Amino acid sequence: MTDLSTTYLGLGLRNPLVASASPLSRTLDSAKRLEDAGAAAIVMESLFEEEILHDQRELHWYSEMGSESFPESLTYFPEHEKYAVGGETYLDHIYRLKSALGIPVIASLNGASVGGWTHYAALMQEAGADALELNIYFLASDMALTSQSVEDRYLEILRAVRGVVTIPVALKLGPFFSAFAHMAKQLDDAGADGLVLFNRFYQPDLDLENLEVVPNVLLSTPQAMRLPLRWIAILHGRVKASLAATSGVHTADDVLKMLMVGADVVEMASALLEHGPEHLRAVLSDLRAWMERREYESVAQMKGSMSYRNVHDPAQFERANYMKALKDYK
Repeated sequence: MTDLSTTYLGLGLRNPLVASASPLSRTLDSAKRLEDAGAAAIVMESLFEEEILHDQRELHWYSEMGSESFPESLTYFPEHEKYAVGGETYLDHIYRLKSALGIPVIASLNGASVGGWTHYAALMQEAGADALELNIYFLASDMALTSQSVEDRYLEILRAVRGVVTIPVALKLGPFFSAFAHMAKQLDDAGADGLVLFNRFYQPDLDLENLEVVPNVLLSTPQAMRLPLRWIAILHGRVKASLAATSGVHTADDVLKMLMVGADVVEMASALLEHGPEHLRAVLSDLRAWMERREYESVAQMKGSMSYRNVHDPAQFERANYMKALKDYK
């Protein structure tokens, strides 16, 4: 029997398919569908730093409303259930997911500053999260901000969170660093248990009728996997942190490629939003069939077999690949 098991963030998983952060983790029903279809772990939809700050301000306003006008109101505090902040709702959802599922639940924090990260990271651990995924979204639009300052911010957030939790911490990163390999090493040295490559930062669009900047979400295509494939191949065996591939993984072939370059797991979202959670079942079936046909006994056997360190010509992951692709194009 082909062994599909793998280890990610120190967690033993039954297979390498992880449901990435998406609306599919929003309800117990859809989360259960993901587990039943074969997801080995679930990354929860992100709790945003802005949501925490907004809800904290709103709760403060309700608690202070009218306190200067009516003496008796000094003892009034809004009903907890009515004005529960978003963060508390998220913590409750962690608890409910952990109670209903038999697979690891990874909480996700999305922000750009230390802010409430440490406070909520500790509470997420208390609520039962098996691990944390720090989804750092910071756009360096300030012309006075140096690249070193940007890197330092990531390291500061990681160290702050690492200082208050004992569960594994992964960072979901964008590719926009001038020296990504060095950045990965810095995060690895600072205690990152995992690196998730890569975050897809949704770009804004323009509404030409109303002349407004509008949000725009485009689901990934398989072409998007090329970038994480290259960097996971380069990092495999050179960092201690687990490596998770995300963006563009739609089929069993995509999964196989990511495993062969060194990914411990793949995170899927767009394909599941497009085809439903049950798509995982088809991917797992095709994955197992391919491995049996090629006589692979386990995921561990193939993992990293085509990484930068193990291929005959590692330059193919660097500039040589670029030159050959252009010269061979017809």
